[in-house]
Amino acid sequence: MDLISIIVPFLNEADCITQYCDFINEFAKGKPFQIELLFVDDGSTDNTVDVIAAYDFTHCETVKVIELSKNHGSHAAVRAGIFHAAGDYITYVGADLQEPDDMVSVMYGHIKRGLDAVYIEKRRTKVPAIHRFFSLTYSALMRRWAVKNYGAGGINNIMFNRKIGDYLNNNIESNSSLMLQIIDAGFQHTTIEMDYKDRISGTSKWTFSKKIKLFIDSFVAFSFVPIRFVSIVGILMFVAGIAFGAATIINRFLNPGTPAGFATLASILAIGFGITNISLGIVAEYLWRTFDAARKRPVFIISESKVIK
Repeated sequence: MDLISIIVPFLNEADCITQYCDFINEFAKGKPFQIELLFVDDGSTDNTVDVIAAYDFTHCETVKVIELSKNHGSHAAVRAGIFHAAGDYITYVGADLQEPDDMVSVMYGHIKRGLDAVYIEKRRTKVPAIHRFFSLTYSALMRRWAVKNYGAGGINNIMFNRKIGDYLNNNIESNSSLMLQIIDAGFQHTTIEMDYKDRISGTSKWTFSKKIKLFIDSFVAFSFVPIRFVSIVGILMFVAGIAFGAATIINRFLNPGTPAGFATLASILAIGFGITNISLGIVAEYLWRTFDAARKRPVFIISESKVIK
């Protein structure tokens, strides 16, 4: 019987973790596969770990709790879970019960057809218009400038086989996107659209600043477009400077009495320095990531790992 490793990254989810444990324990009963649960504590300060440790998982094959030394972020937490996963197939779900109840079974049914991965898109009909706009914009930018086969509706969850799990463990990237790394590798896959639910309690830890970081990481880690942007802007500024200089010289010969345009010169200098600073900022993003990769600082640090079943 196949073993599915379900990674559950969490941060201060004491309000809803019992409901999740009830759900996953009941879900595991009578399935044509066994379940390995890997709870990854991403720096919680409440008693979520104690609640998990005290729960009686009667229908799950194995249950582990992996405690990270601090809040490393959800992608790093999932990578820590993948590193410890023993399953034939691996997936990750949130502890807030937003994923569809039958999502794991649906993904398993598709991946058993010989695929390497199954991607789940959130059906956007029930998503607020503003969230849907930004999500679709992000997806369009990814497909156009970074990962060509990224889903039009975005990717929320993935189930993948042991081959991809080994690939990810051998290529742990910092300041990167786990989903984009899998999609960019080009493994055989299918995409399914499903409805998601609202959180049962608590608040989302997916803050605006984390979304901005993911947006920047997605481009810097998987696209050369920002660097190409610097080159294009430099060329355009050079051409514009030549054209403006030529026009100024010609105008000076044709209209000798024309006063010197100090205001125009100041504006041009301000625009030029502004673009230069933006360009230097983009280059600095790449340099920081090169430095971050060169020093080989771990993406995640495990404080403690224990098997509770």
